[in-house]
Amino acid sequence: MTIRTNTPNPLDTPPIPVQAKLAAAWTSFMFLYIYVDYLHLYRPGTVDDILAGVVFAFDVSPALLTAFLALIAIPSLMVMLSMTLPARVNRAANLVVASLYLPVTAFNAVGETWDWASFYALSIGLELLLLAFVLRSAWTWPRTPAVAADPATTEQGATA
Repeated sequence: MTIRTNTPNPLDTPPIPVQAKLAAAWTSFMFLYIYVDYLHLYRPGTVDDILAGVVFAFDVSPALLTAFLALIAIPSLMVMLSMTLPARVNRAANLVVASLYLPVTAFNAVGETWDWASFYALSIGLELLLLAFVLRSAWTWPRTPAVAADPATTEQGATA
């Protein structure tokens, strides 16, 4: 006689809420975003340009630094917002912000030389993959069927 038991698989993976997936993706995006900027400082001439008051083709100014801060603050806040916003607003916010960051992320390759192609292809490629994951996760957010206010008004709840 064999007795079957339903012992859980020790490696069973419970479902992860969409909000947690989105927050994790935005967190990963931010790590890449910050480290790519940090590692860019090691490129010869970058620090000299910054000390001379120029970043890319722009003069360093309060307005430029405020714009840079806003570019970093928005995805940083998406980590928290992805975990706290109601589902409908959360989905919309993730779709809008990730869509807006696709061109912002791709812009980082503008004006770069082929010498640095591997660095930018890997960094921008990974950031774009994470944004695509955010878009896919938000777009395919599971929906639950609407529940009628009065079960007696539905066919299943109606009594004959």
